[in-house]
Amino acid sequence: MTSELCYLPEEVSQDEIIEEINAEAFGPGRFARTASRIREQGPHDPALSFVCLDDGVVIASVRLTPVWAGEAAGHMLGPLAVRPSHKNRGVGRKLVRISVDAAARAGSEVVILIGDAPYYGPLGFKPIVPPTLLLPGPVDPRRILADPLVDGVEAKLVGMMRFRA
Repeated sequence: MTSELCYLPEEVSQDEIIEEINAEAFGPGRFARTASRIREQGPHDPALSFVCLDDGVVIASVRLTPVWAGEAAGHMLGPLAVRPSHKNRGVGRKLVRISVDAAARAGSEVVILIGDAPYYGPLGFKPIVPPTLLLPGPVDPRRILADPLVDGVEAKLVGMMRFRA
């Protein structure tokens, strides 16, 4: 018997289970990460954040937070987390595609994340070269990846990344 996966916009009632999945995936050290410093500045956008349900149970989520990426009006992707029981089934990749498409429809110029190029590269993300985007904490500049949603946005990825109200 195969399960039916369903991808939907995040709902407020799912906050607790999403936090549980993130804790399971990233542990208590997740709050010390540089990306968390940006997320602490303001809330993610629930309209651009999605979950995956398996038989009605949340098994994965991705969130987008509105940011200024230098001079570009964009979104920061993350956290992206999938329950261990559902890893390596394409759930995370599909959530990334859904959220990036939603950001593009919402007028975002770029989606930025801190992550592994081998995973995110095939999904359209690439390092910012030269590394001109600054974050409010230590980060390997090779892990700052961008998916440009409008032509020429790379020239605007200069300066500090911060929450965009």
